[in-house]
Amino acid sequence: MATISMLRGWLHAAVLVGAVAVAAPVFAQDDAAVIAQGKGVATAGDCAACHTSDPQHPFAGGRAIGSPMGNIYASNITPSTKDGIGGYTEEQFAEALRKGVNAKGDHLYPAMPYTAYAGISDADMHAMYVYFTKGVAPVDNAVPKTALSFPYSMRWTMAAWNLLYLHDGKVQDDPALEPRINRGRYLVDTLGHCSSCHTPRGLLMAEQSDKYLSGAKIDGWIAPNITSDPISGIGSWTTDELAAYLKNGHVHGKGQAGGGMAEAVEQSLSHLSDDDLYAMASYLKTVKAIRDGADTKPAFEYEGDGKGLPSLTELEPLPPDTKARPDALRVASTEDGTALYGAACASCHQPTGKGTEGQYFPSLSHNRAVGMSSADNLIMAVLHGIDRQGADMHVSMPAFERDMTDAQVAAVANYVEQHFGNPSVHATAEQVAGIRAGGPKPLLIKITPYLLAGGVIVLILVLALIVWLVRRRRR
Repeated sequence: MATISMLRGWLHAAVLVGAVAVAAPVFAQDDAAVIAQGKGVATAGDCAACHTSDPQHPFAGGRAIGSPMGNIYASNITPSTKDGIGGYTEEQFAEALRKGVNAKGDHLYPAMPYTAYAGISDADMHAMYVYFTKGVAPVDNAVPKTALSFPYSMRWTMAAWNLLYLHDGKVQDDPALEPRINRGRYLVDTLGHCSSCHTPRGLLMAEQSDKYLSGAKIDGWIAPNITSDPISGIGSWTTDELAAYLKNGHVHGKGQAGGGMAEAVEQSLSHLSDDDLYAMASYLKTVKAIRDGADTKPAFEYEGDGKGLPSLTELEPLPPDTKARPDALRVASTEDGTALYGAACASCHQPTGKGTEGQYFPSLSHNRAVGMSSADNLIMAVLHGIDRQGADMHVSMPAFERDMTDAQVAAVANYVEQHFGNPSVHATAEQVAGIRAGGPKPLLIKITPYLLAGGVIVLILVLALIVWLVRRRRR
């Protein structure tokens, strides 16, 4: 009996060892598959755009995200146990993404789009957690502390904001829609958080749901209307054109991506599958149309008077005392738009504004940025340039922020609008100065000093009332 028991024990042990031997590579294979899935989800969520300040150390945080209240520093989301999320449980990781509360219980600012990430599926959330804890290299990088001015420094107030504007619950597929449309909605609304930029915000800086994707001003740029409206939105774009724009950041005869959209193309969209890009484009074509009354035809249809410069050789030479950076085109001290365009723009965009063959330097006519009812995006391109890596090529345009005055930027923008774009648009030096400073301030920021003053007055009155009541009772 002892021998039989021993044999059974050996057999049982052998089975266990065999099971472990078989299970181990299967587990490793499954783990690798989940990591790959998580990487894809993180890419679609564009996590790197905010959480990477040094390309040599992905996701190590430290990038300053501009907001009307001040700079918000993106956190370190590598698995560093010292400075990152190495000590996070999966539940804590999900709480941060879905509810905007980190492992310490601190409320995050909605610069991290947790209102969109609240809809991430359980499977995608798990895959992201596995990716960030096992597929990303840990980096010990202490991120500067976000220190907004009072009263926005009080993070606990975000709890009240969340009660008003954070909606729990994962996105459910609509059975009335095609699978591609449902997939596109998930990518646009949840992972891609497109409405964070393309939807205007109300008094308390929450997205206005009744103006979903109708366009908004952000950091000096205008994130354009991407509803299905054929005039103000993308209704006149084909699904193929939209998918190509998301992948490459440009479509000839329609427009080019700059600013935050260029980053989204480079860091996220250009890495998605064609099926996902077509899903996003297909969904956007179904979004309720919203039209801006200032728009009379699609922005990409404008071509100005088409005259441009006759020839570069016919321009007057630049003054000999013109100062210039050695790595940039010279611009004259004049405020004449013709001379400025000839000196700074015509060698790339051509005297006619039609760009180069192949459109590496794009045409300025039939260009959404030049045909919009506001010159904001054109001004931002002149000030800060363009640097974009799409799936097809890298595009670069120099920035003239240090070379041109506000009046010069306005002059060259007006020249471009008149001859190649929407001639009814007129830029001013004051407008350029405001955009250079980050764009118009939200109403909440403008009235904050008055709200604080009112609060102090109310507090004084309350204290005075308490003193009066105490004295009256003593009498």
